[in-house]
Amino acid sequence: MTDETPRFTLVLGGARSGKSHYAEELIKRLPAPWTYIATAEALDEEMRQRIAHHRDRRDEQWQTLDAPLTLAETIPTLAGPTLIDCLTLWLSNMMFAERDIDAETERLIAAIARGNHRAPIVAVSNEVGMGLVPETALGRAFRDAQGRLNQRMAAAADRVVFVAAGLPLILK
Repeated sequence: MTDETPRFTLVLGGARSGKSHYAEELIKRLPAPWTYIATAEALDEEMRQRIAHHRDRRDEQWQTLDAPLTLAETIPTLAGPTLIDCLTLWLSNMMFAERDIDAETERLIAAIARGNHRAPIVAVSNEVGMGLVPETALGRAFRDAQGRLNQRMAAAADRVVFVAAGLPLILK
């Protein structure tokens, strides 16, 4: 970890804001190898294409670990700079698995804070509270849970960056 690289950075932004690309560039400033923790599951063709697009941006210096439900357990096993992409899909996975979101979030924050992983961690998450109010109860529950997750992760983070139109704005 360099003096100018915080231990834990949260990168927030809307859909197609450039947040994942920005987060990848933060990690690539650090010595390789880098770890990419993927939380997405390829459940349909559109998601397979999204995953492929993200994979195509990464070269052989990246190791990819899939952790759609096991993020807190995966973090202590890491050694180098790590990108978590993304907390939004992780939250969705947790909700569909009917997990206790508050307890899982606490486990995740504790895993990041524990200090077993000394290299920087950059986590990506969607800011979903700036758009229309979702039409369904499930959509509103997800939006609210995402807002609470982002607040808790931001409080735990050393740096928080909001990305819009590919441009970063340092919030913390």
